[in-house]
Amino acid sequence: MIQIPGGTLLMGSEEFYPEEGPVHEREVAAFELDEHPVTNEAYASFVRDTGYVTVAERAMDPADYPGVHPDDLVPGAMVFTATNGPVDLRDWRHWWRWEPGAHWRHPFGLDSSIDARMDHPVVHIAYPDAAAYAAWAGKRLATEAEWEWAARGGLVGARYAWGDDVRPDGVVMADTWQGEFPYLNTGAAGWVGTAPVGMFPANGYGLYDMIGNVWEWTDDYWMHRHTVPGAVAVDAGQRPSLLSAEPGSRIPRRVLKGGSHLCAPEYCLRYRPAARSAQAEDTAMTHIGFRCAR
Repeated sequence: MIQIPGGTLLMGSEEFYPEEGPVHEREVAAFELDEHPVTNEAYASFVRDTGYVTVAERAMDPADYPGVHPDDLVPGAMVFTATNGPVDLRDWRHWWRWEPGAHWRHPFGLDSSIDARMDHPVVHIAYPDAAAYAAWAGKRLATEAEWEWAARGGLVGARYAWGDDVRPDGVVMADTWQGEFPYLNTGAAGWVGTAPVGMFPANGYGLYDMIGNVWEWTDDYWMHRHTVPGAVAVDAGQRPSLLSAEPGSRIPRRVLKGGSHLCAPEYCLRYRPAARSAQAEDTAMTHIGFRCAR
């Protein structure tokens, strides 16, 4: 783990997406953070030691998915599939599919394997799966503020974890989509999809893959805008977990940070420290992993 000093974070951004605002100050105490995302090898050790079964491997509770036919309530996960050409980027269903049998050991379905990917970030991790690993390891998940502070690596207000230039001196700094989304990916430094951890430059704190490769879970419930410390919340008195859920759902959502190998400027310019995304706790996908704090 890397020791992260405490300090005053200038959190958020007003340049890109509305959910990243308002920009405000947060005090962050010193803490430790994993040098890189948890790998398949590390997660396999956890499963061998505990017998843990991930959310994507479990039977689905009909009560959580009203209106879904029982035949469709089978273990599985969301798998990215490149399209054959340009599509309407407003409809994510063009490139995401539900794949029965997909989970961390079989990221693209039952015919796939992680045997050659043990040093890649583990994927298809739902929030409970990340929290269970963290508890086993004697760690925890970072808060959103801690995660963003660490991702900035000592830089204040910079767009990216390495400065304001997306490609300083032409160097690709993170595993993000290269080409035309969602049908043409030429690869970041030769990697299409996830890359082994540590393949791209570390940030100012010596942390790898804080940007790109996989989205990472934080412990914070999702809110559509940052709640500035000291301000009175509009929905004061209501449970944050309930407020975080999508309309009509009872599944809480948490904040993901960092972007992934699927982030492209024309669709998801979220490979930045300030960027954030909402994710239901029960949903596993081919671009979501995690790292631990302490």
